Amino acid sequence: MGVKLMDSVDSKPEDALTVPSLEAAPQRTSRKRPADVGVAIYQWVILVAVLLFLFIPLLGMLIFSVRFPLTGAWSGGAWQSIFSLSGTTASGADMSILWNGVLNSLGLSVFTVVLMLALLLPTMLALKIRPSKLSRIVEFICLLPLAIPAIVLVVGLGPIYRFISINVLNTDPIWLAFAYTILALPFAYRALDAGFSTIPVKTLVEAARSLGAPWPTVMFKVIIPNLRGAIGAASFITISVVLGEFTIASLLNRNNLQVAIFQLGQDDSMTATALALLTMVFGIVVLMMLEIVSYELKKKREKNAK
Repeated sequence: MGVKLMDSVDSKPEDALTVPSLEAAPQRTSRKRPADVGVAIYQWVILVAVLLFLFIPLLGMLIFSVRFPLTGAWSGGAWQSIFSLSGTTASGADMSILWNGVLNSLGLSVFTVVLMLALLLPTMLALKIRPSKLSRIVEFICLLPLAIPAIVLVVGLGPIYRFISINVLNTDPIWLAFAYTILALPFAYRALDAGFSTIPVKTLVEAARSLGAPWPTVMFKVIIPNLRGAIGAASFITISVVLGEFTIASLLNRNNLQVAIFQLGQDDSMTATALALLTMVFGIVVLMMLEIVSYELKKKREKNAK
């Protein structure tokens, strides 16, 4: 009895230290829990609802541009008059005002982007290098246009533009870039601020300056290459603001894309709708291209870092 008891006692530690074989362990099958399935379904429902909310109006615009509302006949004359660059629409409306508005908006886009970057980049760089109480003031000023409607801005900008047109410059629509820079400031500031927050600005500047780099070199070869994504996002938002702005240009009696579409719609609503749809599709394509370029640049930087 004593031997058997000792054997049983001695066997317990060995049993406790025994590691079960991996081969004998049952393999668990990967099954999604009901909660995960519910979350996935919820995400797909939200995504489909958002896509329908965005694309159903675009589909309605497309149908309106190819179907006569009174007779119900289908025709691609509106799109043909746009892509053929003809002087008149299918209904005989003059297209010259439209092409003039397109050229004005393209010039305004370039000028506004350059003016916005020239204004914000050096200012934000100085505030990031030496933070002070001015940072809050500059942020407040840049975000202020969000709280002021465009119609209110025109009340203050009207006399200024009247004086500029008579005494300083002229009535060319390109000078609307000053007003559009104000409208784009909140969005461009947020995009650039997000880019600045992802890089060690002070460390990069001090390293470049310690190596003898002048300030233009620091800006164009150190800061801007590290802000490609943020600069691209700010530029795209600014271009979207310029291409979609109507109130200021209309009330100041200047011609741009939206004013031209409105005036063309008085004579040929189908062509005007087709052009408005084309403008929105162009913005979507540019946004997708910007995302692809940003992703490729990020992937290339990660590859070079390795």
